[in-house]
Amino acid sequence: MPASIDQLLKVCRDVIAPLVRADGGELFIVAVEADHVTLHLAGTCAGCPGAVLTARGIIEPAVHAVAPTARVVVTNGAKIPEGASPVT
Repeated sequence: MPASIDQLLKVCRDVIAPLVRADGGELFIVAVEADHVTLHLAGTCAGCPGAVLTARGIIEPAVHAVAPTARVVVTNGAKIPEGASPVT
C-alpha cells in the first residue's frame, strides 16, 4: 500500500528538513504524491558536491522508510523551482 501524502510530508518536515538545516541548507517540496516526491535543496546545499550524498544517503532512505516504492527526485541549486514550498 502506498504511503499517504501526510506521511511523506511528516518525514520531510520532522526528519529531513532539520538535518538539511543543520548543515545550512534549505529544503523545498516541489511535488508530492503517494508514490512520488520531488524535493529541492537550496542554501548552502546549492551546488554543493555533497548534495548527491545527502540525497542518496539521507533523503532517499528516509522517504523509503515510509514509502518503500516511492520515486524520489532531488534537485539542488540557487534557483528555487516555481511553485516549490519551503519545509519549515
